[in-house]
Amino acid sequence: MIKRIQLLVLTALVLFACQPTKKDYQYNEGYIWGTIYHIIYNNPKNVDFHDEIKAKMNEFDLSLSTYKPNSTISRVNNNDSTVVLDHYFKTVFNRSIQISEVTNGAFDMTIAPLVNAWGFGFKNKLEPEDIPVDSLLQIVGFNKVKLLNNRIIKDDPRIMFDASAIAKGYGVDVVAAFLESKGISNYMVEIGGEIRVKGISNKKRSWRVGIDRPIDDPEVKNREIQDVLSLADGAMATSGNYRQFYIKNGKKYAHTIDPKQGYPVQHSLLSASVIAPDCMTADAYATAFMVLGLEKSITIVENDPNLDAYFIYTDEDGKYQTYSSDKIKEMILK
Repeated sequence: MIKRIQLLVLTALVLFACQPTKKDYQYNEGYIWGTIYHIIYNNPKNVDFHDEIKAKMNEFDLSLSTYKPNSTISRVNNNDSTVVLDHYFKTVFNRSIQISEVTNGAFDMTIAPLVNAWGFGFKNKLEPEDIPVDSLLQIVGFNKVKLLNNRIIKDDPRIMFDASAIAKGYGVDVVAAFLESKGISNYMVEIGGEIRVKGISNKKRSWRVGIDRPIDDPEVKNREIQDVLSLADGAMATSGNYRQFYIKNGKKYAHTIDPKQGYPVQHSLLSASVIAPDCMTADAYATAFMVLGLEKSITIVENDPNLDAYFIYTDEDGKYQTYSSDKIKEMILK
């Protein structure tokens, strides 16, 4: 289920030049959370906020990185009774529970033991034939944890959290909020393929966002764009099983794990791109939809006015097909 943060930019790509063409736009880029980021923002006064942005991202990392032993989430996973839950952790936890309820557990932050065992988490990779799925399922479930009096209460101390399917999107929102606090109303924040935009681009038009064709390509050597969207205000995140996977004894094991079944998902849905008002929401739903599959995901999208989606799937003949919600149909550039 979880999209592990990594160097490769995932399935959404902002189509912009390496440097802005207008001098009143600032361009920042760098490496954070195991991936690359690109940020463009309107800044007529020529003030570079890059150092402050990096400080904000590092602060965020100390809350939700499972790769830092002293982060808030790591201390919660290790049942540290002295940990003080920060705003970032509590925000992600509360939103995760809400989305878990809507998706009937297809999105679940407590999936860490399974993700680790299947080799897509932060420790304890096992061979597929040795994974004790039934035992691990006993310590997975969003209904087995709660936030009470500023503390996480677990039904079982072995329960662990992995926020990587929602944290990167939330990190995009954190940077966007910082820019808006500086009075910036035209910007694009892209971190590892998760995107949030507002206003107009350095090209003096709405932002252009690409959706990749889901080609099995972990090294991103054969990227092809399926469609390009025009996005003026909102966020988009994409999840798919064509970049993060491994082959064992001729069988493909993809990174999206079903929290209820305990196994990597296998169905016709290849890629889920979600547009929402904030990137945290888009990120989590993109993962949930990869678990749920096409039909159940369409039902959720059609019943939530704040969600739009673009799905790529295979039909009975193995050919690529797409589904777009009505709003996205209007955003596709011909």
